Amino acid sequence: MSERPLALVTGASRGVGAAVAQALAPTHDVLLGGRDEEALAALAARLPGARPWPVELTRVTPADVEGVDRLDVLVHSAGIGELGRIADQPAEVWRRTMEVNVVAVAELTRLLLPALRAAGGHVFCVNSGSGQRANPDWGSYAASKFALKAFADALRLEEPALRVTTVYPGRTATDMQRGVRAYEGGAFEPDKYLKPETVARALVAALTAGPDAHLTELTVRPRGGPVN
Repeated sequence: MSERPLALVTGASRGVGAAVAQALAPTHDVLLGGRDEEALAALAARLPGARPWPVELTRVTPADVEGVDRLDVLVHSAGIGELGRIADQPAEVWRRTMEVNVVAVAELTRLLLPALRAAGGHVFCVNSGSGQRANPDWGSYAASKFALKAFADALRLEEPALRVTTVYPGRTATDMQRGVRAYEGGAFEPDKYLKPETVARALVAALTAGPDAHLTELTVRPRGGPVN
């Protein structure tokens, strides 16, 4: 790694995470976090100063972050969503969703706090419109995203030297959205959704707003598209 600022992006193998990594690469060295080692390696090959950081986030350990002594940007983009009625989703679904979307975020942040404090870093939690309202069939996912907001709010107050931003994207043209539309029985219409690159640009805008600015929450909706 060079003397450039360092960013770590989870969920970097595809979708919003990959777009964020590409948006940061011109100015930052980037650790590409995720489970798909082949996809991470392919992305790293295209981004100067980037390298794969293959990890299972639900089992992250101090050894996984060894050597990261200073971290300027941490982007939590990894997440899962399993849709279904509350009557149909067993406890296993709720536990798995909370484990990935909340517990893994909290633990990785905890392990990286010394490095973030050393840099006066910026933490981003890529949330969802479901973190602002809960709709039918989205109960477990929305609950995890409301919890993610609470985590970000508490971290912001506990660590005043850091900046902490929650980003609420609306429907975005990703593989996850394909699955959502299949569940809903509708067509996948990417022209009606946000592009992952658009979400990434909004995140970078919050990052570069200036040292005196702290954008705590950022809502991004597709123009003229669905609001949820």
